[in-house]
Amino acid sequence: MLEPSQAPWVLAAAVPLALLIDRLFGEPPAALHPVVWMGHALQWGGDRVAPTAPTGRDWKCFWQAALIWCLLAGAVSIVAAGVQWWLLHHAPAWAAAALIALLLKPLLAWRMLRTEVLAVEAGLADSLDAGRARLARLVSRDVSVLDAVQVRESAIESLAENLNDSVVAPLFWFALLGLPGAALYRFANTADAMWGYPGMRGGRWWQWAGKWAARADDVLSWAPARLTALLLWCLAPRRGTPTTWQRLRAEARRTPSPNSGWPMAAMALALGVRLAKPQVYTLNADGRAAGPTDTYHAAHWASKVVVALIPIALIAIFMIAVLPWR
Repeated sequence: MLEPSQAPWVLAAAVPLALLIDRLFGEPPAALHPVVWMGHALQWGGDRVAPTAPTGRDWKCFWQAALIWCLLAGAVSIVAAGVQWWLLHHAPAWAAAALIALLLKPLLAWRMLRTEVLAVEAGLADSLDAGRARLARLVSRDVSVLDAVQVRESAIESLAENLNDSVVAPLFWFALLGLPGAALYRFANTADAMWGYPGMRGGRWWQWAGKWAARADDVLSWAPARLTALLLWCLAPRRGTPTTWQRLRAEARRTPSPNSGWPMAAMALALGVRLAKPQVYTLNADGRAAGPTDTYHAAHWASKVVVALIPIALIAIFMIAVLPWR
């Protein structure tokens, strides 16, 4: 059994170990991936509450979906907390750190994100159709109508947004709450992706069934999204005009989402390019069109953010460990 003073060291060691595992091995097989399991559970729940035809204001559907979300989120959190507690109380420090890192790794995905985004640029180098095909693996929008610049813009947007969703936010919540925090966030983000977009999708009507999932993800992503933007703002050399925090905030508010606009705006301003979703928003409207090198610069600066997260997470873990109520 570990001494109480050893627990923060174990959790701190798990952060760089998880990122190293991600770098060396990438994603585990789907059959062993906890996020895939979460998706199956959400599919099962969604099939039972989301109607198959559009409805009006449907509070019954809303509360049923909220209840299932809470039950599933509770189960995920309890399992993660139980596993972490057992490891911290029964395993040697080195084994606990290694096993917690192995469990944390599937809850973040930097290598896969970077690879998929750069594959879009590689596809564009071959043909527009190849670039569109690679982009379709990253986004849900209709890629068939996008030109080469729009494909590149979408890839950079996806990189910035998912830098938060797939790396910064899981590590943020891990630093605050350990493995249960990272697992809860990944569940909420997966639920938002599957339930949170209103309208008809997968033969189900999500206008009301997905509202709770969308708002829960907004709450849990609020602070990490701004941290992602802050790190990009601080670490990326500015290729456009000098950017103030007020300018960044104004650009971030142009998107419908309260969170995703922050990392996307920070990336657009850092690159000095325009990033847009047709008929929805335009970030840094005065910026130049994104070129092939911008995708690689964006990936490079995002990598710097990931590296910077390690000492930030470690400091947070140790600061939380010495709080007087711990």
